[in-house]
Amino acid sequence: MKSKINLVLKKELREVFRDKKSLAMMVLVPLLIPFLVIGISALFNFEINTSPDDFNKIGFSYEFDFVQKDMAKYYNLDYVVGNEKSLKRLYEQEKIDLYIIKKDNTYEINYDENNERSAQTVYLAEKFLNAYKKYLQEDLLKNNNIESSNVLDIINISYKTMNEKENNFYVNYVTSYAFLFVIMAITVSATYPATDATAGEKERGTLETLLTFPIRSKDIIIGKFLSVSITSIITGLLSFGLALLSLYYSNRWFPIYKDLNILPNLTTTIITISIIILYSFLISGLCIAVASRAKSFKEAQSALTPLTFICFFPGMIADMVNLKTTNLVALIPFINHIQIYNDVNSGNINILHIILMFTSVIIFVSLVLYYIIKQYKSEKILFTD
Repeated sequence: MKSKINLVLKKELREVFRDKKSLAMMVLVPLLIPFLVIGISALFNFEINTSPDDFNKIGFSYEFDFVQKDMAKYYNLDYVVGNEKSLKRLYEQEKIDLYIIKKDNTYEINYDENNERSAQTVYLAEKFLNAYKKYLQEDLLKNNNIESSNVLDIINISYKTMNEKENNFYVNYVTSYAFLFVIMAITVSATYPATDATAGEKERGTLETLLTFPIRSKDIIIGKFLSVSITSIITGLLSFGLALLSLYYSNRWFPIYKDLNILPNLTTTIITISIIILYSFLISGLCIAVASRAKSFKEAQSALTPLTFICFFPGMIADMVNLKTTNLVALIPFINHIQIYNDVNSGNINILHIILMFTSVIIFVSLVLYYIIKQYKSEKILFTD
């Protein structure tokens, strides 16, 4: 049986590596990952290092006293003074980034959170107002012969980072999305060979010829499954290698990663490679199951297109809502891979979750292969007519 599976496997791999489209899928998609990693890092670096002078145009509805004038100079505010109507007009004309209206002891900051300039300037406005607030508090306490530090600084707050990688938003973001694109690259690379090995062979009429040989349907399916899995694994490892290379250079080029090692350690790398291999088996089986139902190459491609979104968006949404990995989550395909990767990359290695993920994939792939083998025994699935 093994020799027959090997024959099918060699045949499928030969066709994959001879086909320019299959090779393009395996190589070109991973090449996008360095652009993603370096592009996101450059964007973050630009945001962090943007000069405050670019977001300092503020309007005020009241005249400054001498203290506020000194503070405005200290914080380098480019401010104007006017009434509410004139300030609103200036804001609409984009001559100021936000404006502050004073009503008794309330200072109302008017800004647009969807406007980048306005949203950035809010932080400067808050610093300015909080500094002025602290001055007024200290002045009031001083006039009442009370030591201001005994009231305003009654407690001290210090910060200690337990896990630099876990607590750095930019590292978390770029590594998580790099892995998501590795998953997407694997999915894209699996769709074409899976389509060609099933619907493509039906359309060309070569499947009927293959079935005339003394080979069981089970051996044919396992051979095809292994060939698609191998091409997916190659793509996954290539993508991961390029992601590591991109992270290495981003770590050296961009100051936002200063004093941080964003590259995974050996344990994380080994577990990540295991996840890539496991996911390759999962998506390969699913692609073959979907493509084998199609009557033509074009129909199979249309049916497999949604898989690209299914592989990407569940993990992305789970990451956005900060989903915690539980025993149940570790069993759910398309979510467990990215969740466990994020946990491992943050230094939280839960052996039970990893075992549950492996168990889930093994069961799922076994069921998919059983379904395909059963379907291939029917003439409806074997022939286009």
